[in-house]
Amino acid sequence: MLGNETLTDTIDKLSEVIGFRLPSVQLPHQKSYTYSSPVPALLVENLPNKVNEPCVLGVDEAGRGPCLGPMVYAVSYCPVSRHQEFKAMGFDDSKKLTEDRRTALAKIIEANLDWVGWAVYVISPQDISVNMLARPPFNLNEMAHDATIKLIRSVLEQKVNLTEIYVDPVGPSQSYQVKLSRNFPGISITVEPKADALYPIVSAASICAKVTRDQIVQNWIWTEEGLDIPKNFGSGYPSDPNTVKWLKKNGDRFFGYPSIIRFSWKTISTIIEEPKNIEW
Repeated sequence: MLGNETLTDTIDKLSEVIGFRLPSVQLPHQKSYTYSSPVPALLVENLPNKVNEPCVLGVDEAGRGPCLGPMVYAVSYCPVSRHQEFKAMGFDDSKKLTEDRRTALAKIIEANLDWVGWAVYVISPQDISVNMLARPPFNLNEMAHDATIKLIRSVLEQKVNLTEIYVDPVGPSQSYQVKLSRNFPGISITVEPKADALYPIVSAASICAKVTRDQIVQNWIWTEEGLDIPKNFGSGYPSDPNTVKWLKKNGDRFFGYPSIIRFSWKTISTIIEEPKNIEW
């Protein structure tokens, strides 16, 4: 808990923690997986009876655009009565925060698991590629919807009394909201652009998703036998000069790239399909 410390004191102290890693980070990363924190003690006091404390849940993602690494979907949830405490702690859209600040906020979430719960679904680069290259393709929007529904169901299956859900949308907001409402009748569902900046619980989910993805990529373990190449691949976005430089320098002329790469990305397929000169 935060105790009597100010937010600044807490952030500064937690930022000094060396080697902090979220428990959602599983290495080496080869397969898609789900990680869930324990149901908060505040919500399990009455088990095995269904918990009646009304709870709010937020959904966000990280890693949709990069051409390497996993895509991570996250949910966070807490009692409705404590929702605004995230705002007081300084939670915001993870893209607006520095890496150190995001890590510190992730540490705060882990320090408050008596009333905060969270979960992630980590979709591997291989599964992203297989899905998008399938016929017919299973695109990013469909993967996002499946991941979101999977995570919400996992929370409900733990008898958490969700009464409100807020989602940062993927694709058209209205049709997505209809789809979620059909899957989860009786729950108030809001699908709204920039939800991570509007609803603190979505901001918390944003932190869980972003820090999980960043720590997986930063600590990536090569599983290809004998592979020893640098990991200075930048953000992974095709527009990042460091990423482009890494791709051009480290791709094998005939065998392509290691498993961290999403082969379904146009940037990658363009490089792989370039004519190769073969000397006999």
